[in-house]
Amino acid sequence: MSKPIVYIDGKEGTTGLQIYDRLAQRQDIDLLLIDEDKRKDAAERKKCINAADIVFLCLPDAAAREAVALVENDRTRIIDASTAHRTAEGWAYGFAELSPEHRAAVAAGKRVANPGCHATGFISAVYPLVKYGLLPPDYPLTCFSLTGYSGGGKKMIAEYEVADKGAALYAPQLYGLNLEHKHLPEMQKVCSLLRAPVFCPIVDDYYKGMATSVTLHTALLPGHPTAAQLHDVLEDHYSGAALVSVAPLGYTEKRIAANTMAGSDRLQLIICGHEDQVLITALFDNLGKGASGAAVQNMNLMLGLEETTGLNL
Repeated sequence: MSKPIVYIDGKEGTTGLQIYDRLAQRQDIDLLLIDEDKRKDAAERKKCINAADIVFLCLPDAAAREAVALVENDRTRIIDASTAHRTAEGWAYGFAELSPEHRAAVAAGKRVANPGCHATGFISAVYPLVKYGLLPPDYPLTCFSLTGYSGGGKKMIAEYEVADKGAALYAPQLYGLNLEHKHLPEMQKVCSLLRAPVFCPIVDDYYKGMATSVTLHTALLPGHPTAAQLHDVLEDHYSGAALVSVAPLGYTEKRIAANTMAGSDRLQLIICGHEDQVLITALFDNLGKGASGAAVQNMNLMLGLEETTGLNL
């Protein structure tokens, strides 16, 4: 039986390179590589896309839409790492741990949209609480999310890694100040929320790792659930998940470091607070479960392989 052929369209970008690193040594797939001098040649890219069983799109949104249009057969399956198709009809949302239905849709999907990094952290905390009725869909949610600078791609990486960078780059920087971050549509749609959360992303002077936090006034929630109850719901929801876990209740550290999960393709939820207020923080790597690790996990599911194959556990 022949091995599945895999092609990365946009391998030179941060996400593409990270996917390549996870696939390059695997013996269960054939990785199709385009000639370096032809990687922007539309005809050659089209040839590679249609020769592959699985294609990763690591491209800007407009280029990702154009790449999908290049598919001329019923065999090639797409995993899009851009924002272009995350709320599009006919595309599976590539977060298998959310529900059996999400897992089945990814496994059977011809078109799978890889989640955004900030969205991954937010949705991992909020989706189960809405699903089980602890969080009303009209609750006024707020979220802040700290990320390493690698999430900004090659241009931002270069800004942070020059020897004479300005003083501002040594401090955390809030961005997305118009409160219309591109991950908001998927955050709202996937969690079935009636309004988008107030969301503030923050980039800081470290390479990779994320801490995405949601704050809740539990006295305003139906039944006034305790932190322990919210913890138990999340722990039960992700029970048995290979790549998502919930830390024991009663987190003992005085601080949460946003780079705790750097280098890992797993995600961990931490629940803190008291009887009236709860902080839920998702810790993960923006290049791992927030991007390339999640994309490879989705590929594994689509090919019927063990989902953690080739991942950093």
